[in-house]
Amino acid sequence: MKGHERSITAVKYNRDGDLLFSASKDTRPVVWYTDNGERLGTYNGHNGAIWAIDVSRQSELLITASADASAKIWNVETGKEIMNWTHKAPVRCASFAYGDKQLLTATDQVFGLSPSIYIWDISSDPRLASKPVLEIQGRNEAKILQAMYGPVNEQVITACEDGTVRIYDIRNGDQLKVISDHTKAVMQVSYDKHRTTFITSSKDGSARLYDSKTFKLLKTYQTGRPLNSASISPDEEYEIVIVGGGQSAESVTTTRVDSAQFRVKFYHMIYQEELGSVGGHFGPVNVVSFSPDGRGFTSGGEDGYIRVHHFDKTYFTNFSKEAFTNRKRQIDQDDDDDEE
Repeated sequence: MKGHERSITAVKYNRDGDLLFSASKDTRPVVWYTDNGERLGTYNGHNGAIWAIDVSRQSELLITASADASAKIWNVETGKEIMNWTHKAPVRCASFAYGDKQLLTATDQVFGLSPSIYIWDISSDPRLASKPVLEIQGRNEAKILQAMYGPVNEQVITACEDGTVRIYDIRNGDQLKVISDHTKAVMQVSYDKHRTTFITSSKDGSARLYDSKTFKLLKTYQTGRPLNSASISPDEEYEIVIVGGGQSAESVTTTRVDSAQFRVKFYHMIYQEELGSVGGHFGPVNVVSFSPDGRGFTSGGEDGYIRVHHFDKTYFTNFSKEAFTNRKRQIDQDDDDDEE
């Protein structure tokens, strides 16, 4: 789907999966039908790149974060702007809390200002939220590339340019935990369906799976390319993660960049085995997301295109838990035969 003039920065399914919201470095978020790619409308009002978007649980409200130093709430159906929050710096992130009674915004580190996270109470009416109820000042000099609520709205988790993932207490802003497993920028954090685990994607070429409660590192997926995004299948019958990224042309010394870097890769979540890949983009993949039912995924690229994929029968046959159990049983049997 081609509805943006510049590179894609975010894609977001609504809870039912029938709508897809997209944002890019142009100024206009777009909403689409996922089944046929029909473009439904555009949300006009920003004057800078859109870095992040999120949609409320009932698909009534859309929030956008922009480089024009504003975050806006929109009526999804009408496209009307409901609320505009002006910040002191470009707004990098915006996310609803579970239940949609709060939201957060996060700003860039620019103009000598530290990166900051703002918590807003919208429980009664977004138009009444003129001031944040909490401000969390960044404890490091690195940019916050993403910020979102933890599993039960008790924490805020951030992905940072210095390669850390930082967790803050939503009650007082105290920093609770710093995860320093990555060696380069962490571009994104993504939870599973039940928010019991989350996966990080980093420019160091790895994606890492963590326990949401203990923050213990569970699995690592090495890809050999810078990563911008990762997503966990919501269908528990398929223990699959997808990752996307690729080396940008300006970051290499030659004019030729291997297009294989721009393929979306599939890994088994438990065995960490690469299962396959899907191509199509002409530049780095900036964002990937499984559909809510796990029967497809969407990718957005530096090339400005959004690609909506629907899995075919082979995926459901080959990648199920039963298929992998049978495969492992056969491998073990073959090993026993070799020993004999």
